[in-house]
Amino acid sequence: MTGKELTLGAVLARLEEQERELAVQAEATREQIAQLTARLDELGRAAEEVRITRKTLLALPDPQPPAPPTPKLPDHPAYQQIMAVFAAADMPLRARQVCEAMDLKIAPNNINNTRLKLKGLAERGILVETEQGLFTQPRP
Repeated sequence: MTGKELTLGAVLARLEEQERELAVQAEATREQIAQLTARLDELGRAAEEVRITRKTLLALPDPQPPAPPTPKLPDHPAYQQIMAVFAAADMPLRARQVCEAMDLKIAPNNINNTRLKLKGLAERGILVETEQGLFTQPRP
């Protein structure tokens, strides 16, 4: 064998080695591409699920807050009479005016008892005290 053949043989061997290295690198890159493609598909599916969920939520009707429970009127007949007075009234009333409308004797004891009942109704939310001693029914 001549020096030229050795050199050509060495070059061919080196080229063959390079070709194997490139094939290994190409295979590793193909594997990475396959993994990245699979990951990209997963992300695409997850994004689509988020879009569907968002669209579904936007299509739902706005939730209405539950209506507050209707306050219960005490059973005593005096409260029924007081509410009848307010149903007929077109303006806020004071305890004295409620007593007059109920045909009660205008006496401090009757006015004070009526005022206490009005305050109790206001605490329950059945009446509203718009200012000190002035009561009315709440407006929707």
